[in-house]
Amino acid sequence: MRVALRHRSGCLLLCVGLSLLTLLLQSLWVPPELTRDEAAGRSPEEQSQGSPRLHGMALRLEALSDQVQRLSSKRDDIYLDRNDLSLLLHRLRQDQQSLTHLVERELQRVSQRLEQLSHHHHQPVLLFPGALAGSGGQRFEAMVDRGGPLGELVQWADLSSCLMILGHDVTFSTSQQQLRSLIGAAPGRGSCPIQRPLTFDLIYTDYHGLAFLQGTMGLAFQHYQCRFRILDSFGTEPAFNLGTYARSHGYKTQWGSWSLNPLQYMTMFPHTPDNSFLGFVSEEAVKDDEPESKSYRKDKIAVVYGKQEYMWQGKTQYLEVISEALETHATVYRPPGHSSDLPSFIKNHGLLSQEDFLRLLHRTKVFVGLGFPYEGPAPIEALTLGCVFLQPRFDPPHSSENNDFYKGKPTTRQITSQHPYAEQFIGKPYVWTVNVTNKTDVQQALRSILSTEVKPFTPQEFTCVGMLERLHGYITHQNFCSKSVPAWPPESALRGHLGPLGQSCASVCQRSSLVCEPALFHHLNTPAAFTGLGLQCSGTVQEVNHLFPSYNPWGRHCGLQQEPLLFSCAGSDPSHRRLCPCRAHLSALLPI
Repeated sequence: MRVALRHRSGCLLLCVGLSLLTLLLQSLWVPPELTRDEAAGRSPEEQSQGSPRLHGMALRLEALSDQVQRLSSKRDDIYLDRNDLSLLLHRLRQDQQSLTHLVERELQRVSQRLEQLSHHHHQPVLLFPGALAGSGGQRFEAMVDRGGPLGELVQWADLSSCLMILGHDVTFSTSQQQLRSLIGAAPGRGSCPIQRPLTFDLIYTDYHGLAFLQGTMGLAFQHYQCRFRILDSFGTEPAFNLGTYARSHGYKTQWGSWSLNPLQYMTMFPHTPDNSFLGFVSEEAVKDDEPESKSYRKDKIAVVYGKQEYMWQGKTQYLEVISEALETHATVYRPPGHSSDLPSFIKNHGLLSQEDFLRLLHRTKVFVGLGFPYEGPAPIEALTLGCVFLQPRFDPPHSSENNDFYKGKPTTRQITSQHPYAEQFIGKPYVWTVNVTNKTDVQQALRSILSTEVKPFTPQEFTCVGMLERLHGYITHQNFCSKSVPAWPPESALRGHLGPLGQSCASVCQRSSLVCEPALFHHLNTPAAFTGLGLQCSGTVQEVNHLFPSYNPWGRHCGLQQEPLLFSCAGSDPSHRRLCPCRAHLSALLPI
C-alpha cells in the first residue's frame, strides 16, 4: 500500500486502519465447502454466488480503503472536503455492528475447524506404488522419457502431499526388498502370523503393488487386507472384485478378484459410487503481480493432447478443420534421428518440461483431444489454465466388449467420450464433445468457442481443499476392519428408490439428482424394504448375486443379497428392477 505521508493526516490513520482490517478478514476467510446438492463442475460465477457475507464485507472495506487512499494522496494544496470525510465515517458506522458480529462468528468457525484438524489421530501410512517397483518401475521410467503416461504419478504425488499436510506419518517405498522389514512380516515367506502390533494403519498401493505385497507378506497379507487402499484409475465393480463369484459368473479378468471391500479401490474420477473417488489436485493461482484480465487473454492457437504419434492415426481430417481456425501445436515425442509423420500444418515442440508446457497452455485457447489417452488429468489441468477442451464423442460407446484398451478391465462402463467426467459434469462452455467425423459439427463448435471468453476454471473436487477434505473424510469414516454394518453415512440419509428394468442404481439415483450409496444397501436388503416400496412378493430368495436386492416383475420374485461384498451400484439387467439406496449430495455425508 502506497500512501503520501503528511503531518496530522486523519485520512492516513483511517486508511491504515481499514487496510489492516481488510487484510485480517481476507486471511480469515475460507471458501465454504461445496454442498453436493450443487452439480459438480459449476461455473465460477455460479460458485461465487454462495460466498459468505464476510467476504462481501471484506470487499466493501477494501473499496472504502481505496477511496480513503485516493483522498489522502491529494496534493497539499488541494482542500479535503469535510463532506467526503463525513460520508466515509457514516458508511463505516453503518457497517460497524454487522461487521463485529460477522468477525466473531468467523473467528469461532475458524477456531473450531483448526481444533478439529489438530485433534484427529495421526496414523502411520505406507505408500507403495507397485508400478514403480522392480523391473516394471524401470520400464515405466523409460516410457516417461518417451512421452509415456504421467497421470498415475500426478495422483501419487498429490496423495502423498495431502497425507503429510493432514499430519500423518508417511513412509514411501518402491523397494520390494525393503517391504518385509517395513511391514514386520516374519522371516522367509512370512508363514507365521504377526504377533506384534501392525506397523501401518493404512497401506496405499496399486494392482501391481498388491501382487508384490501378497508375494512378500505371506500370512501378514491377511492381517493387512482391510487396511489396503488401491489406487485404481478406471475402477473395479463388485462383480469383478469377489474372486469366487467372478470365476463362476464370467467376470474373471487380469485385474480384480481380490475380494476387498469395493470402496477400498480409489479412482482418478468418480466412475462408480461402488469405489471411493480419490482424485487429484489441479489448481494454479494467478500471480499477484499479474492483472486478472491479462490471465484470461488467449492467443488463437490450439494444442493437441497426445504425446505419441500413434495417438494421431486417422485424425488428419479432424485436425485440418481445427488448423483452418487455429494455429495448431503439438508436444509429440520424436526419437533422435527419426523424421516426423505429423501433418505439415502442425507445429511440434517435442516433449516439453512441465514449466514450458504450462507456459504454452497459458497462451492456448483450445486443448484438443484425439480420443486417447482416456480419462487422464491433463484436460482438467488445461481448464484450470483457461483453455477450452474439445474432445471426440464415441458412438457407439467404448467398453470392454468392443475396445482393446478396456478389454479385461474390471468394469462394464460405457465410455461415451474421451473424458466422460468432463462431458457429463462440466460441459459447455468449458468442454465441447463433438463428432470428429462430421466437419460441420467441429466447425460449429470452434466458432462458438472462439466467440466465447472462458475464464480459468477448476471443479471444486479437484482443488487442494476439495482433495484434502475428501481424503480426511475417508480416513476418518471408512473402517473396513470392522465386522459390523457401516454406521456412516447414517440411515437417515437413505432415500430408497425402485429402478426401472435394466437400469443400474447409479443411473437411477443420478436421474433423481441423488447419488447411490453402497454403504446403505443393507437397509434395503430386507423383506420390509420391498413392502415399503409398494411391492408384493410372491416369493423371496436370498442369493449371492450382484443384482440383489432386486425385483423381477415376471412372477413377482424378490431377491435379497447374501454376500455384502456384492452390493453393487453398477449392476444392471433387463429382467430386474433394482432396489437402490440413494442419498442427497450433502457435504456432511461426503468427504468433500
